[in-house]
Amino acid sequence: MADQQWVSPGILYVVSTPIGNLADITERAVKTLQQVDLVCCEDTRNSGRLMDAIGCRRELMSLHEHNEAERAAAVIDRLKNGQSIALISDAGTPLISDPGFVLVNEVVGAGLSVVPVPGVSAVITALSVAGLPTDRWYFEGFLPHKTTARQKALAKLVNETATTIFYESSHRIEESLRDMQSVFGEQRPVVVARELTKTFETFLRGDLASVLEQVQADGNQRKGEFVILLAGAQKKKVETIDEQAHILAMHLKPLLPPKKAAAVLADVFGGSKKTYYEYLLQLG
Repeated sequence: MADQQWVSPGILYVVSTPIGNLADITERAVKTLQQVDLVCCEDTRNSGRLMDAIGCRRELMSLHEHNEAERAAAVIDRLKNGQSIALISDAGTPLISDPGFVLVNEVVGAGLSVVPVPGVSAVITALSVAGLPTDRWYFEGFLPHKTTARQKALAKLVNETATTIFYESSHRIEESLRDMQSVFGEQRPVVVARELTKTFETFLRGDLASVLEQVQADGNQRKGEFVILLAGAQKKKVETIDEQAHILAMHLKPLLPPKKAAAVLADVFGGSKKTYYEYLLQLG
């Protein structure tokens, strides 16, 4: 296995790296980083420590949100000249609330290959142990820094029924939880995952009121990096309608759009157009 070639010329490899515990790095990630010609990273100092830890000596190029557009052209030139290049972030999977979209989009647009080297992602790590529904989930990423903008962003999610996931920093964890309580109510279930895979990893579970209280009471719970997982809104129950209305609804459904069919049902049987509209949607 030691002599196996893990990379090919002219390919950009998007490589996931550990979010805290170095033992989480995959063999494929190590071999890829050892064999590429260039490693693009957010911070050469942070990535340099990772590369030293895995015994890898490769050229590093900083690529972050402020220089990604200009660096993309240079990366594409090197790929076209047959070099293999890896893209990593400071931790986790690149592009997931991290730089890389501009580069990957440009590389794909140039007709070149992009290959994923999967591994750790904080959002998946937290979701796997949260104990919240995983059949549907929505990743919001980082919320706006300012209170008014943050509250507006949260208000748009008030009726979201999927588990909703946020990233947050130590500077704003308390304020974000307070705004969530204001928007979603004190009783909405939430899980706050802190310092995932690291020495002081913790999980706070409960409703927004109780979890916010724990964060406020313990200064240690305001340190580190956070993933917030919010239970989705309860689905509104559609009112039942009588048998005659159901029969007509079944006849109208293939003939009219739901909105028009709902209007006909309301005219015939009385009641709310919205109730009939939701009932028609529930029929599938």
